[in-house]
Amino acid sequence: MNFYLSAVDDLLRHPADQPSIGVILCKSKNAVVAEYALRDTAKPIGISEYLATVKLPAELKGSLPTVEELEAELKHNATGDTIERGTNLAQR
Repeated sequence: MNFYLSAVDDLLRHPADQPSIGVILCKSKNAVVAEYALRDTAKPIGISEYLATVKLPAELKGSLPTVEELEAELKHNATGDTIERGTNLAQR
């Protein structure tokens, strides 16, 4: 997780964005594994159990980027384009 957070902050994070936060979703809770996995990291990382659902809860709609926004972001980062620096996905 630390590797991915460092890469995202270095390569994808825009100057106006806050540092990335890692979220580890687990099918079942194992406090011992979580404690050892996260013990020496200084980056903010959350860990939680999840319940898979088919439909996105209404309170989360609008707060997450669309598939199209994510694809556009990945395309621009892959091509080296610098469009609208300092804005987040929701503003594009």
